[in-house]
Amino acid sequence: MIAQCSEHTQSMAELTLQIGLREANVAKLRWSQVDLNRKMITIDAEEMKSGITIGIPLNATVIKLIKKQQGLHSVYVFCYQGRPVKKASTRSFRKALKRSGIADFRWHDLRHTWASWHVMNGTPLHVLQELGGWASYDMVLRYAHLSAEHLRQYIKNTEK
Repeated sequence: MIAQCSEHTQSMAELTLQIGLREANVAKLRWSQVDLNRKMITIDAEEMKSGITIGIPLNATVIKLIKKQQGLHSVYVFCYQGRPVKKASTRSFRKALKRSGIADFRWHDLRHTWASWHVMNGTPLHVLQELGGWASYDMVLRYAHLSAEHLRQYIKNTEK
């Protein structure tokens, strides 16, 4: 599906899959929020649904993706034809889904995919909560069924 997207939408989708930001945070990401020296993105509390400021560490894939955006716009990381992107889930994104044969999929499902991948690869739920900026642990529990590995250490507690 990502390969079917326009170039700027591909970059935003890949960022979402790598660090789990919500659509509005990706589309409106400003250079002032990106610190490539510290390898961090900071999203202020007033821009987060949870009302909590989060710092997101960046992996090599994200750093490379962000560096490709340098020089395209002076304020915003993502732009289209020199103008800031206001929304990531556009007609272009919906057309890419259609070309890929994917139905019933929203931009936010990229965030769900990111969270699912984390849990399936062993990220503890309390760490995922912090990475994703969820205010409530209950919100993160929806991913708990994807991995039971954290229970393995306790299974012997009932052995005789």
